[in-house]
Amino acid sequence: MSSLTVPLNVNVDAKNKEEATRILKDLGLNMSTAINMFLAQIVKTDGIPFNIVNPKPSKDLLEALKEADDIMSGKVKAKGYKNIEELKEALLSDD
Repeated sequence: MSSLTVPLNVNVDAKNKEEATRILKDLGLNMSTAINMFLAQIVKTDGIPFNIVNPKPSKDLLEALKEADDIMSGKVKAKGYKNIEELKEALLSDD
């Protein structure tokens, strides 16, 4: 049985294509080879060859965002600094 190739036309974001083409070139690959590798991995793994998930913020990040909201709304008082030197001084003080 001979291998038959067929054309594949897809629409992609122009900036993503440009950046991907640059990266692939650095790897010594062209777009066609990379897409063929991707399709081969789909067949071999019987699915998408990487995790596709909705990112969920960590508990620490959620707490930090809540604290920032509380500071911004005035619910929590926080010390502000006018410049980096003032911040450094506060960080290095024993208070």
